[in-house]
This record gives sequence, C-alpha cells and structure tokens, in this order.
Amino acid sequence: MPTRQNAIWIMADQLRSQALSCHGDPNVHTPNIDLLARTGLDFTQAVGGYPLCCPCRGSMLTSVYPHQCVPGHEYRMPPEMPTIADAFNAQGYHTAYIGKWHLDGYHESDGRAGTHIIPPERHGHFAYWLGYENNNNQYDCYVHGHDAQGDIPLTRLEGYETDALTTAFLEHLDTVGEEQPFFAVLSVQPPHDPYVAPPEYLARHNPAALTLRPNVPNIPAVQHTARQDLAGAYAMIENLDDNVGRVIRYLKQSGRWENTHVFFFSDHGDMHGSQGMFRKTNPYEEAIRVPFIISGCNFKYDHYGFGERLYPVNHVDIAPTTLSLCGLPIPEGMQGTDYACLRRTDRPKDALPDSAYIQNVIPTGHGDSTEFPWRGVVTTDGYKYVSFENMPWLLFNLNEDPYEQRNLAHNPAYAALRARLQARLRRWIDETGDSFPLREK
Repeated sequence: MPTRQNAIWIMADQLRSQALSCHGDPNVHTPNIDLLARTGLDFTQAVGGYPLCCPCRGSMLTSVYPHQCVPGHEYRMPPEMPTIADAFNAQGYHTAYIGKWHLDGYHESDGRAGTHIIPPERHGHFAYWLGYENNNNQYDCYVHGHDAQGDIPLTRLEGYETDALTTAFLEHLDTVGEEQPFFAVLSVQPPHDPYVAPPEYLARHNPAALTLRPNVPNIPAVQHTARQDLAGAYAMIENLDDNVGRVIRYLKQSGRWENTHVFFFSDHGDMHGSQGMFRKTNPYEEAIRVPFIISGCNFKYDHYGFGERLYPVNHVDIAPTTLSLCGLPIPEGMQGTDYACLRRTDRPKDALPDSAYIQNVIPTGHGDSTEFPWRGVVTTDGYKYVSFENMPWLLFNLNEDPYEQRNLAHNPAYAALRARLQARLRRWIDETGDSFPLREK
C-alpha cells in the first residue's frame, strides 16, 4: 500500500508577496522560502481575496467565500460550518492547528484577545489545537487549547512568538506516529504590526537605507513611516524565514519530506506606504497579493503546466488544492478551485477560472483602511477592475502598469474594457451568491 501523503500549512499574517527575495525585494533575504519556491510551485499571482485577517482565515479553512462565512473583522466563523479538518479527519488523518486563530469573533474592545479562551467546539474541528484568538505583542504571547486528553490551560510562551510557536509545532509533529498521516497548520502573527523582531534581526535593517517601491509617494511623512515600519517588517520576515528553515530541516531529518506537501502563504499583504496607504483592506497589489508556494514531496516542474505563475489562486482555493494533492475527495460544499489539477492531463487549463474574485464586504472603520465596501476581479490576462457600490473605482492594466499608477476606470477611451470586466465581476457576484449593486453602464 503506498505511503499516504501529509500536508503542512505555514501561514504568515500580513506578508505581501513582493516582500521576499525570490520575488525581487532587494531589502530582504529569505533563503528558506526561496528554496520552497525553487523546488516547488510558486504561484506569483496568488491573491488574498479579502485583504483582512478574519475573512481570509475563514475562507482558507472552509473554502467558502467570506460573505457566506466570515464577512468582516472580529466576526465568528460559524462553529457548525465544515472545515478542511473535517475532510482530513474523515480520512483517518491526524489534524493539528497551532498559532493565531482570529475566528472566534472576540472584540478587542472587550479586553485582551490574546488571553481570550476559545472553547474546543469552536476550534474548527481540529483534533489538536493550541493557539490564541489574536495577539499584537510578539514577546507576550499566550496559548491554550485542547488535545485528546482534554483542555490545555492558558500558558505564556517563552521568547519571541514565531520561534516559540515553531518549537511547539515541531514538538507536536514528533508525537504523531510515522504510520499516521497528518494535516498540520502553523499560523504565526508576524510580520503583522507592531513591527517588532528579535534584536539581532532588527540590527540588519537601517530604515534610511531601504529601497522603497516606486509607488510610495515622495511625501516626507509617508516615506518616514514606511521606512520605520518596513525595517521592522523585514526583520520579522527574516526571522520567519529562519523558522521555515527549521520546519524544512525537521521534515528532511525525520524522513517526512518525501511524503509531505508544504504550503507557504499569507492571509493578505501590507501597503507600507505604496499609494500613500498603510496596512490592508484595499485592492491594491501590495494588499491583495500574497505568497502562495507548494513544495515538499520532491515536486518537479515537469509535472505541471508551464503557466502556473499566471493563475490568481485565491484563499478559497487552498483547502481543495491541499486535499487533492493528498489524493483525498473534495467536499461538495467547498467553493474553491482544485489547482492540483495542473499536474494532471485529464483537465484542460481552460476549465480553470479566468480570474479571481476580491472583496471588502464589511469595512472595519479603522484608520488606514478603506471606508466603503467594494468588489473586484483580477484576471489571468493582467487586468484588475474594482467597483464601489454603483460606481467604478479602479481599473489597471497590470501588464504595463504593475505599480498601478494609471487608473483607467473613468477614462471613456477604455469604456469597452471596463464593460467587459464589469460583466465578469457581475458573474462572480451571481455565481458566489453575493449581493452588491453595480452601475448599469
């Protein structure tokens, strides 16, 4: 009987796709993530379809679009909703989740989310769960959870969050017998703000020496904030990369690399001053583009079509792709696309989506966020179209304008293109059961 294949998700928070050395950022060195990209599949056009923590996380776990699952910040994922853990549990896998959750709907105005206790029935149906709701203090991180014996009490981690969570993750994998297939998630808060990292990593990055993206405006206050934040964020990313290296070494030393699919991704990105903006919740490239890399299991590019870089893999696609790579059935209720089909010849590429659906369903009301709801589409042929309610907002030809410096949405010369993209957006709204008013013409 062939060895059953395992799967690991390594999930960062607020890591934009552009902020990796394998994606051309001159300010950061990420050799371990680069190794995953080089030895596996690097979907450079992947998106976090709702650039906000809670909605993306709910959709990653359920493969249901946010408006039907987790429509906004601090909304609870319905505990009865099936998750990817249910699909793996049904096939005899051990399932484990370690780290940031942010799906229990706890409001930070009611107290500290980092010490909020989430009951086991709201742990997404994982067999083992060790985590926290939300935490914005990387040196003061508490975890709690459950295992087969019962509840795990609230405990303060020692040291820096990413280091400690990775240690807990590897220690737990050691308890899973070699004959037991597993699906395990490592979810860390960094590089989410506040941009704090261990001193040895911070010492590598001088804010004044950083190279900013061309679309960061020449406004002193914007550039100053961007540089200060980026220095910390890059330090956090390099610390995360070292911990990715720990996971890779563990898998190779334990003999599990050959039969474990390793996914590396983020929920959404971070503007860091691009377009004069910060953080997320908007549809610009720095907020919606996320790393999405599949490696392990001795991936070979010749198993796949050469166009994998063109596909805008969305957050709802991660669960079905993971199940399919492990040779498991995809539950009917999952709305995402199985991108593992790229290595098969029995499904033509034109059966894959021609675009990804992006959303901001319920605005957070926070500063540095987009105040109004929007919906949009990112196409495989390089266009992005976004609309407010009854009003076109953004239209970019990313092929010639990757930094989104020329908005074509209100230019009559591009009315036909706008109409085509709006029609595609309307189909996405209808096909996903969403409700959003678009301008008629």
